[in-house]
Amino acid sequence: MAGASYTNGMKKIFVNTTNNPPTLKSKDAVGIAYLYAAILVFMVLAQLFTFDNFLIILEDLKLPGGYATAHLVGSLLVACEVLALPFLLRMKLSTLMRVVSMVLGWLVPLFWFKLSIWFLISGGTISNIGLFGTVVKFMPGWPSLMFSVAIGILAAWASWGLWPIKPRKTNK
Repeated sequence: MAGASYTNGMKKIFVNTTNNPPTLKSKDAVGIAYLYAAILVFMVLAQLFTFDNFLIILEDLKLPGGYATAHLVGSLLVACEVLALPFLLRMKLSTLMRVVSMVLGWLVPLFWFKLSIWFLISGGTISNIGLFGTVVKFMPGWPSLMFSVAIGILAAWASWGLWPIKPRKTNK
C-alpha cells in the first residue's frame, strides 16, 4: 500500500502531462524558442552522430579531471540539450518538468561559455571546440564564446516569453 501512494504522488509531480503551456508574454517568444530548439537539435544530432570523436575533442580541452571529466561533461551536455527541448517546443508537461526543462536550456549556453573561457585561459591548441561534434568544425576561443552568448540570449528570451510558472492572483 505504501508503494502505491508513493507512485501516485510521483505521478502527480513528474508525469502529470495535463498542464498546457501558460499563456505567452510575447508572440515573438515562440519563434525565438523554436529557433533555439532547432539549434539545439542540430547540435545534439551532430554531437551524437560523432559522439566518440566529440568525447576526444573534450578530452583535448585538458579539463581538470582528465578523461573522466571530459566524458561526464560530454554526457551531461548532450542530456541537457535533449531535455531542454520539451520546454522550448511547448509540450504538455507538469509544472516541475517545465521548470527543469527551462533551467536545462539555460545550462547549455552556460556549459559552452565555461568551456570557451577554459579554452581561452588554458591556451589550448585544438581546431574544433565540438559545438557541432566533428560534423561542422567550429573555431574555439572568441567565436565559440560569442556563439554561447548568442544562444544564452535566445534561452533567456525564450524563458521570459514562455515563463512556466503562472503568477498568483492576489486578493485586494
